[in-house]
Amino acid sequence: MPFLPRLTALVILLSVLLLGGCSTMKYTVDDGRKVNETLLSNLRLLGHGERSLRPAIVRSAALKDPDCSHQWELPFSVATSYEWPEDDRVAWVRALQVDERLTVVAAAPDIGLQPGDKIVDIKGFKKNDANKMLAELAELRDDGEPFPVKTAAGKTITVKPLQVCRGYARLAPPVTPDYQDFHWLMSIHPLEIFGPQITPDEALWMVLWTQGLSEEGGARMKTYHYTKEVVSTLFEIASLATGLNAAAQAAKVAVNQAAQAAAAAAAKSASEAVAKQALQEAARKIAEQAAQDYAQKVGEEVVKSMGRQAGNVLRDTFMARVGMSVSSLSWVATTVFDNADRWAYDRIGKLGGDPLAGATLHQKLLDKTLVRNAFVLDEERLQNVAGLARQTQREDMLAAVLKGASLEVFALKLSELPSASEDAGLAMQSESDEFLAPPGGGTGGLIDAMLRMPLESGAD
Repeated sequence: MPFLPRLTALVILLSVLLLGGCSTMKYTVDDGRKVNETLLSNLRLLGHGERSLRPAIVRSAALKDPDCSHQWELPFSVATSYEWPEDDRVAWVRALQVDERLTVVAAAPDIGLQPGDKIVDIKGFKKNDANKMLAELAELRDDGEPFPVKTAAGKTITVKPLQVCRGYARLAPPVTPDYQDFHWLMSIHPLEIFGPQITPDEALWMVLWTQGLSEEGGARMKTYHYTKEVVSTLFEIASLATGLNAAAQAAKVAVNQAAQAAAAAAAKSASEAVAKQALQEAARKIAEQAAQDYAQKVGEEVVKSMGRQAGNVLRDTFMARVGMSVSSLSWVATTVFDNADRWAYDRIGKLGGDPLAGATLHQKLLDKTLVRNAFVLDEERLQNVAGLARQTQREDMLAAVLKGASLEVFALKLSELPSASEDAGLAMQSESDEFLAPPGGGTGGLIDAMLRMPLESGAD
């Protein structure tokens, strides 16, 4: 029966054609249509930021600091327009040559990848779903071992992850360009910091500062993050009901009730006497910290942010400039910003960079009134930098950087400088959706999602 073999052959041929059709995907091209100009501008800022930061991240790996915790990084960053609206995908192509595939946005020199390269194979892993490709890339990065990637042009490159000090430096997504947040594993910076042209040393300062924030403030942020769970529910209700002025008292009430509940649970077993004592002591300390520091450090900053005039930028702390637009964990991080300044200052010279790069970055941003970021220094941080400059015989250089302003404006005796550890305690503010919800929603915020991804910002 010759008909059956012919039918079988026809079925096989059709199957091959169908499979071929399914595997062929059309990718977005720039057809010249009108796109969202704000998004386009933000994407270009993102590209400038990525191209500045990625070489600096690679440069920071040479520090090999034995005193810091470590993470693995990649010598390039990627983005994708996968699942973005059609018009916005065109904007991605126009601004950064990014389409639905994993696209290189920035790369360190001489690694064999260029902006615009499309990564289609990661150590044999190939998916049309770019999010799955991102997850695979993140896993291989964190393994720390070299692995191959293949581009759409057929080029195969061996990628070698870099070991750097903990604290990923990442950028806000282009749809929320002002977003910023600080965590002991990652900090997200707003796109405005790349409004001016950034030098390689200034980019290195950003990277080292972010790593320094993690190293100097990690323990404090972890302590806050975990101990706040003891009082979270009752404190949320009390603070929302009574307002910021009564927040410290609310924390006291919440902690006392939490301590009573913990004591009752511990008393059920004599063998848990030690646990009972520890819980009571922890609750007592949290209550004292909340009463003494919360209203003073956070409440006063919020009041300042409402009453300040734009001309008093240098007198405003970071919290006064941004108010409640950042998470409560970020409030804790602000108490060690001066420590991060010192950490970066002490290390940038070891990499051949200018220790005053933080001051030049500050002045560039200030000149453009781009002040809602962590790199514009307030008076107290400038005083600390002045003290560092004095110790390293760079006073005249700092004065020049600050446009001839006398160092007398900033200088304090080192013995008079307040330390970050004494400056403020741990804020006990909740991160409820109604009160401090970051863009993207949820108490975890954008950082928790991005920690699992190797891209700087990329997809929303």
